[in-house]
Amino acid sequence: MPNAARPILLVGSIPLLSADAVFTAVSAAVGDRVRRMPDGEIGERLNWIVWQGARFFDVPGLEVQGERHMRSERKARPQFGLAAGAAGGALAFGPLGYAQSAAEGYARFRALRADGRIPAGVRFQVSLPTPFSVVYHFCTPEARRTVWPHYERRMREEVREIAAAVPHEDLAIQWDVCSEIVRVLEDPEMASRYSAAELIEAVGRVAADVPERAELGFHLCYGDLGHQHTVEPRDTALLVDVANRLAGTVRRRIDWVHLPVPRGRSDEAYFTPLRGLALAPETELYLGLVHQTDGIDGARRRMAAAAKVVPRFGVATECGFGRRPPETIPELLALHRQISDLA
Repeated sequence: MPNAARPILLVGSIPLLSADAVFTAVSAAVGDRVRRMPDGEIGERLNWIVWQGARFFDVPGLEVQGERHMRSERKARPQFGLAAGAAGGALAFGPLGYAQSAAEGYARFRALRADGRIPAGVRFQVSLPTPFSVVYHFCTPEARRTVWPHYERRMREEVREIAAAVPHEDLAIQWDVCSEIVRVLEDPEMASRYSAAELIEAVGRVAADVPERAELGFHLCYGDLGHQHTVEPRDTALLVDVANRLAGTVRRRIDWVHLPVPRGRSDEAYFTPLRGLALAPETELYLGLVHQTDGIDGARRRMAAAAKVVPRFGVATECGFGRRPPETIPELLALHRQISDLA
């Protein structure tokens, strides 16, 4: 990577037809700028956690007790609760699919790297939702606290299976922290039910299963439905609080943290709270300031404002690419490279 170039983070989802297509496109466009490479979260994984709803149907003791309409989806999401007479302590989730997908993606990653089509030294990135995010979206409010530890237990098993399938020196795991922020901490009523300390402790538990020789990162997310945030952040203050709590809770090295930057925020006020960011020196900071709609000029304005507060950072989009038309991806990857070159 050229000394002047900023590193690039790909948040996760990339809507191409196969993992091979993702790896090939990324390697050609920004292979020398990325330290980690996702398989694109292709197929049913592309729309974040929507595919996990099917796993709840297979859990004895859970039943559909309503539905929730999401503006990003044509079909309503089922809402699960405890069936009459079910014992909450006996809930058992089967395989969630993340470990299987990671094993399959890594097999293609390894084959393409051996063929010289993925640069040496790049890690295979697996992006995972926090268990709270999944349970929040698929359970009734009354059932969330009961179901949460059981889904978390299965997710931790998935992480251990991923670590068994992918050599640790090749592995990077990113936790996508979203519902904790936009559904709870930005909502005073919900924040009275789930404290920041409780939510971050839960993230710390799943992060503890990432092996020491693997990399660990966090994507702090405000959503990207229709290229708009679920809640527009007033500034980076809440993100800084979450990042600092993670740094104080997670007992192993954190390799990167990613924060979104809204398209319209090129003012220094948005970035000023970053002065209080208390990350370890080895933790990379990535700012999601790449926006296809205003390209290089917009990124230059946002980078200039950010650099007044935090001169060292890599670049990324605010969220994954999953909701974008596939034909826009080559241009977006090229834009990443151009913005990476900006001083």
